[in-house]
Formats: sequence, C-alpha cells, structure tokens
Amino acid sequence: VQLQASGGGLVQAGGSLSLSCAVSGRAFSSSAVGWFRQAPGKEREFVAAVRWGAGQKYYRDSVKGRFTISREKSGNMVYLQMNSLQPEDTAIYYCALSRNSPFEGYAYWGQGTLVTVSS
Repeated sequence: VQLQASGGGLVQAGGSLSLSCAVSGRAFSSSAVGWFRQAPGKEREFVAAVRWGAGQKYYRDSVKGRFTISREKSGNMVYLQMNSLQPEDTAIYYCALSRNSPFEGYAYWGQGTLVTVSS
C-alpha cells in the first residue's frame, strides 16, 4: 500500500484548504485512513480518520466543525476539507492507513504536505 498526500499551501486565517490522499494498493473494508499533523517542535497528532468500509468518521476535538474527512472508494481517495483555518493549524499533514483501527496501527504513511496559516 502506498499513500500520497497533496493539496497543502499557504492560506490566511479564516481561509480553507482541501487535502487529498491517493491510496494505491488494496484497502480492505476494515481499514481506516487517517490524517495526522506535526507542527514545528511538536509531536505528531491525530487529526481525523475514516473507516474505509462503513465510512465512520472520527475527529480530534479542536477540528470538529471545521474539518471534514471523506473518502471516495471508487477512486481510492481520501480528502480533508479544512475550513476556518487558524495559525495553530499550521503543520505538515500526513495521511496514513491502518488495517484494523482508526485509532492505532497506522503502518502505511504518505509523505507530508505543508499547510501554513498566516495570521
């Protein structure tokens, strides 16, 4: 399995960006694809995840109501729509795949895409 993230960029506070993650290889229905981020000097943190099969979605509290994760099974794509962006959302964003759980076991990672939110 390989993942490739894209869509990062520079945006002003209050703006929007949409990230894409292309998943190649087989994603089983029990799999989950998640978005993580790592800000400078900070540990990587979970942002959102979606179960590949049933489509349940999970978010960290600080992005609920602002970010939306979605998946397109036919095209093997996962998206992260980010609205009302704030400077604290600045980070490198990664997509990853877990075979079993949206909360752990992320064994496959894509390269990151940089999101910069200016104040």
